[in-house]
Amino acid sequence: MSELGSDKVEKKVEVSILCQIYGKLLTEKQYEVINDYYNNDYSLSEIAENNNITRQAVRDMIKKGESKLFEFEEKLLIMKKMRDQEKQIQSIIEELNKIKDTSSDKKIEKILNNVTKELICLN
Repeated sequence: MSELGSDKVEKKVEVSILCQIYGKLLTEKQYEVINDYYNNDYSLSEIAENNNITRQAVRDMIKKGESKLFEFEEKLLIMKKMRDQEKQIQSIIEELNKIKDTSSDKKIEKILNNVTKELICLN
């Protein structure tokens, strides 16, 4: 995939996550349009037809909604905190695995397995 293509996919994923986090802070119509576009994979034409508006109106609504979502994230940093937490959990799991790999104690191994499972559930 080209660099540009991967940037597009990354933005799509990012907006989709932001929509899950902050979507209810948008107007109902903005949320519906962004959700249809990013999460339900509707085209601009399909969304326009379903809402009896022009493709340009859909595009404008998406751009405004995206802008609001990024503004919310800039102020509240919920997605950043989630990503940081996921990295921390992954790092802890890696450290637990190192201990487990070097330990011959079955009780410790069982405890480490249980803790690892709990951390994976949080991730």
